Amino acid sequence: MLAILVALLPVSAFLLMLVLFDSFKLVSRAMLVRALLFGAIAAVCALALHAWLFQLTGFSPRRFARVIAPFTEETLKALCLVYPLRRGQLGFLVDAAIVGFGVGTGFALVENAAYLYSLSNPRIWVWIARGFGAAVMHASTAAIVAVSAKALLDRWPQHRSLVIVPGWMIGVALHATYNRALVSPLLAAAVLLLVVPIVALAVFAKSEKITREWIGDGMDLDVALLELIRSAHFDDTRLGRYLSELRDRFPGPVVADMFCLLQVELELGIRAKGMLMARDAGLEVPIDDQIRAALAERAYLQNTIGPVGLFALRPLQVTSHRDDWHRYLLRQAEIKR
Repeated sequence: MLAILVALLPVSAFLLMLVLFDSFKLVSRAMLVRALLFGAIAAVCALALHAWLFQLTGFSPRRFARVIAPFTEETLKALCLVYPLRRGQLGFLVDAAIVGFGVGTGFALVENAAYLYSLSNPRIWVWIARGFGAAVMHASTAAIVAVSAKALLDRWPQHRSLVIVPGWMIGVALHATYNRALVSPLLAAAVLLLVVPIVALAVFAKSEKITREWIGDGMDLDVALLELIRSAHFDDTRLGRYLSELRDRFPGPVVADMFCLLQVELELGIRAKGMLMARDAGLEVPIDDQIRAALAERAYLQNTIGPVGLFALRPLQVTSHRDDWHRYLLRQAEIKR
């Protein structure tokens, strides 16, 4: 137990630092716990898969670690990140870094415990060197996969199924290099522990800037659009004319629901951005009955409009691609309450 604690202390401390430095508190404790849990489950799956593949391939342990393990382990960790990415639960790069690091930490916890159990002569310093290096490696590669996928998703949201591939390839390459032990595993871990914080601080600085720009500019845009939609001149605008054209393709009640949905979306966006402003100032704004009613109305309107109508509304989605995420933020705040 002492060896496990010492080996995982650096990555656990760094994960805690990431959470504390997150001024907007974008990652909830529930999401962080899920990341750790899914990483641990991925490690259990890897152990079972490796037991079967080891017998199937007949490779030596060293060759197996160099050839097979990097692909299987990085794939299983990457799969843990697919769901939050596709569901819009990661709004910014810092979210992805924290969740990815959490997945890698959970993976390392189970793998190191299993490794320690299998040692015939578990000298604590030898094991700590091995466990420390593996923990830093797993957490770092998972964070790289998550940050890379999120960055690509922000730029090309239409390629949701492919954005995770480049980061996964980088993770596999780093993992394979580490397993080949071209340098001392402890030295490799120390290098990672020096490089990862520098990269993380750069990610934090970039993410903080993007977050503040999105909150400020997005708030102004949402307020202006909401005022425009509620004005008497909306029918003369490009958005109003497009909505009028939809009357020839959809029943009148459906078009009315579309108009209501646009207003509800903007109202929720304004409330979400206001919540983030309050968090940045150290305040937590509670979810009130008005937001709960708006979330329920949004779900009802989407159901009545249907998938074809929602597809027709896409040209009117003039706000950010992070809209799905800020609605997730409001739902999480409601659950936490």
